[in-house]
Amino acid sequence: MKRCKWKNLENHQIYMDYHDKEWGIPSYEDGYLFEMIVLESFQAGLSWLTILNKREAFRLAFDNFDPHLIKDYDESKIKELLADKSIIRNENKIRATINNALCFIKIQEEFASFSEYIWSFTNHEIVFNPDPNISKNELSERVSRDLKKRGFKYMGSVISYSYLEAVGIMNNHIPQCFKYSKNKIEEVEKSL
Repeated sequence: MKRCKWKNLENHQIYMDYHDKEWGIPSYEDGYLFEMIVLESFQAGLSWLTILNKREAFRLAFDNFDPHLIKDYDESKIKELLADKSIIRNENKIRATINNALCFIKIQEEFASFSEYIWSFTNHEIVFNPDPNISKNELSERVSRDLKKRGFKYMGSVISYSYLEAVGIMNNHIPQCFKYSKNKIEEVEKSL
């Protein structure tokens, strides 16, 4: 079975499962969309495999990625997270997550859901752009600018690009990958 040519993909089951069962699949559920914001922002400067290996620890440490709980984290909770060796202990990223939870909720209140907001950037259409040589584009620039304007931290253009891929707004599986044709066919069927 042919897959995207990610470094170390075939060597790690957790990475292969992520590629095969999550990455590029259109996501509309706000809980998952927030989880991916948290994980993508922590990934900055690290490998995605590192994040996947710590994902369950993040889930426990960050109250199952519930933005309504995270927005109220205080200094004592921040100290607790900084002492937790099972996650990435970066104070700036922890504080950004708390900030982003509040920003996320504000968007939900304005648009009825975060899903409605984030999918509006493409008029609720999936963008197929399988170019493994780029890490940002005009869409990720627009999303990043708007997120930053709304107060988000650690959501620059490169992270926004990766986020849009992860949640399936951009399907960047390469044409040789079995997921590319499967998702392309499903998208065509949806439009009929």
